[in-house]
Amino acid sequence: MGTSNDAFGETTQSPDQDRRRIIQTIGVGGATALAAPGLLLRPAYAQGRTVKIGFVSPQTGPIAAFGEADNFVLDGVRKAIGKSIKIAGVDHPVQIISRDSQSNPNRAAEVAAQLIKNDRVDIIVASSTSDTVNPVADQAELNGVPCVTADDPWQAYFFGRKGDPKKGFDWTYHFFWGFDTIADVFVNMWDAMPTNKIVGTLFSNDPDGIAGNQALPPHFTGKGYKVINVGLYTGNTDDFSAQISALKKENVEIVMGIFTPPAFATFWTQCGQQGYKPKIVTPAKAVLFPSAIESLGARGNGMTTEVWWSPNHPFKSGLTGQTARQYCDEYTKATKKQWTQPLGFKHAVLEVAIDVLKRTKKLAPADIRDAIIATNYNSLVGPIQWKTGPVKNVCLTPLVGGQWKPGKQFKFDLHIIDNQQAKSIPIESKIVPLS
Repeated sequence: MGTSNDAFGETTQSPDQDRRRIIQTIGVGGATALAAPGLLLRPAYAQGRTVKIGFVSPQTGPIAAFGEADNFVLDGVRKAIGKSIKIAGVDHPVQIISRDSQSNPNRAAEVAAQLIKNDRVDIIVASSTSDTVNPVADQAELNGVPCVTADDPWQAYFFGRKGDPKKGFDWTYHFFWGFDTIADVFVNMWDAMPTNKIVGTLFSNDPDGIAGNQALPPHFTGKGYKVINVGLYTGNTDDFSAQISALKKENVEIVMGIFTPPAFATFWTQCGQQGYKPKIVTPAKAVLFPSAIESLGARGNGMTTEVWWSPNHPFKSGLTGQTARQYCDEYTKATKKQWTQPLGFKHAVLEVAIDVLKRTKKLAPADIRDAIIATNYNSLVGPIQWKTGPVKNVCLTPLVGGQWKPGKQFKFDLHIIDNQQAKSIPIESKIVPLS
């Protein structure tokens, strides 16, 4: 079957010849062929540019326990994203660039600046105490880069950065609980145990400790406790003799402080060496993790602590659909390790960032920032939105109280023993005296 003349006097070809001609033309100049009128070819859509998320966390150094689950979280989020996400109607590959703050605020600022200026990230996220959160947020604010952070009491984040409640910050947003909430949780746990109601406090000389030193003792006094505040200690101290002597002299039965895990291990060892045996010990930040409590041996049994996330929290990831329990179980199955509190917040800070990117009108800093402000999202750690926080840039998440007790699968399990500040999170057991 050859060619024929159509009604306009032009030569036409058979369908097979048409296909051969198209293939030949594409081989020589495909763009011309695809643009030719009358050819019923599906148009080719270009993929959008790669979107970059910077991720800063302490993976080494004194607070490395906060970053223990980072690789698991990053692998899971990358898998959930797949090849791309849709932003303003266009598919964009996503690259998450992880950097170690080394538990050092100067290093955190340095890697944040590198992510912003060299890697040119579209949004930066960070978590795990003011040593990481504050310097990263400061770099983002200075350079006009959208930033979401978590896992630092909001007063240490906001006022530690000299925030003005009347103005707030332009580019940096945070979700976590505050010192007022943790003070209530601690008092609720202490009220459940007969003591002489004398509390001894000591705080690390860093933004977390300084903010705690200002906020917590007055709150405890207002709740009817006598406070013996032995003040600030340097973070690298290896001798707590003076503080322990003061606590013993005042017959302190409840000890509360802000410590890194290594600093608390030193303090608690020296308490044993000096024969000091309080009834309740509640060291904020220090015994959040299974690895930290196990390092204390049998003397870790009965420690009380804040619980900001657990398998019992009734929330799901908006990214993967997993419940807190399912996420913890997956972590244990994959790593053979016990769940750890930062696990949920590491996932949440990334899923919030991804949700923000999906909602942004275009990939420009101001539009991404506006999408952060408009967030109304259900995350693995609870609802996240910045319209009703205590200050412009802060969203509150729930907090309960817990106690480490002998475990089943692992040496110790963290039981929730107080939920008066978050009734939706169930209690597992009652407080018992420190072993």
